[in-house]
Amino acid sequence: METIKEYQKDDLTIIWKPKKCIHSGVCVKTLPKVYDPKTSPWIKPENASLEALKSQINACPSKALSYREL
Repeated sequence: METIKEYQKDDLTIIWKPKKCIHSGVCVKTLPKVYDPKTSPWIKPENASLEALKSQINACPSKALSYREL
């Protein structure tokens, strides 16, 4: 069974699929205040705007990160 983690900010749900992640570091380099693999939870969506989050997620090369809006 696939592991899926979800993180919420307002009407945006960030979806992370760890098995798809290739650890390219694009997320950490783009939004280091949001993505910090040394902390738990490692995704803190409250540290960026919705626009910045969506832009970064769209740039994820493996598509391990995605989102849905309510």
